[in-house]
Amino acid sequence: MIISRKEVAKLAGVSEATVSRVMNSVGPIKEETRERVLQAAAELGYVPNALAQQFARRKSGNIGVILPFVPKVHLFSTYYFSEILSGIGETAKRCGYDLLLIFREPDGARDYAKLFRTHKIDACIVLGSQNVPEERAALAELKAENFPFCLVNQRFDAEHYRTVDADHVSGSKAAVSHLLSQGSRSIAFVNGPLQYSNSADRQEGYKAALMEAGLAYEPSLIYHGNYSRKSGAELAEQLAEQIKEGNIDAVFAANDRMAIGLMQRLRELGVEAGEHYALVGYDDSDGSRIISPRLSTVAVPFYEMGKLAAARLLDPDQKTETSDSQTDVLPVSLITRETSRLKR
Repeated sequence: MIISRKEVAKLAGVSEATVSRVMNSVGPIKEETRERVLQAAAELGYVPNALAQQFARRKSGNIGVILPFVPKVHLFSTYYFSEILSGIGETAKRCGYDLLLIFREPDGARDYAKLFRTHKIDACIVLGSQNVPEERAALAELKAENFPFCLVNQRFDAEHYRTVDADHVSGSKAAVSHLLSQGSRSIAFVNGPLQYSNSADRQEGYKAALMEAGLAYEPSLIYHGNYSRKSGAELAEQLAEQIKEGNIDAVFAANDRMAIGLMQRLRELGVEAGEHYALVGYDDSDGSRIISPRLSTVAVPFYEMGKLAAARLLDPDQKTETSDSQTDVLPVSLITRETSRLKR
């Protein structure tokens, strides 16, 4: 049997409008009246209609998460996205929100503001944001209309958006410095696309480590993938030849997926990590711990980044005003394992 708002109003001795205001926390209500309505609702087992509540509050109860749609890529099986989404989900649940996932087509429209105007979401987190004109325009519109949003693992320094990031400059510097400390001097760098700020940060850290060691930056040692395992494997032919000829004695890859793809293909070509060259990846994904030899890497707190991004938007104790510009940068840490311990 479905209990109506009218029955609650009758038992509490108030109007239906008062019941609605109490249930939706809308407008000033005397504490005595509020308690009487809540007690009547509890006695009758009244459950408010979720859609009606959303309409009354002019809120959806959703936090949107904008994700890149990549054909033939199982996005949720990747360590990066699964960890960040898990962190977002934990905070959203604690704050009484649901997740609404929105997939962004590579060449599709990026009308993020429409999600707010149509009351589909109350706040949003953007993952995989790229420094391209269409993205910058969509984010500028969000800021201009004062909609609450947060970027994760991507910065647009000139625009000063609310951002949760990791210290990728120090992380890549630590990785390359470690390889240098092991005796490597010709370190190849397999980076991701430079439209991501974290790729640019890793390149900056790579250069800083070389400079600190008194070594010149050699553009010929820079290779580019797209953060997929396949792109790492596709670079193996070029790197294998250079390693065999002694022109490269170590590789730093900007994420574990590229590092693992490269390492597996190099093995097929007769070149072993930890024996013929030293290797460090980035992320400290599950794969880095179970592959053999185990992959040295840089641990990034993606789960904590997701939690914090959601908290900045939803948690009354942690969120900042929409007009504020704030960047949180979380620390990373180097994890040394077998692939960087080159036997000389």
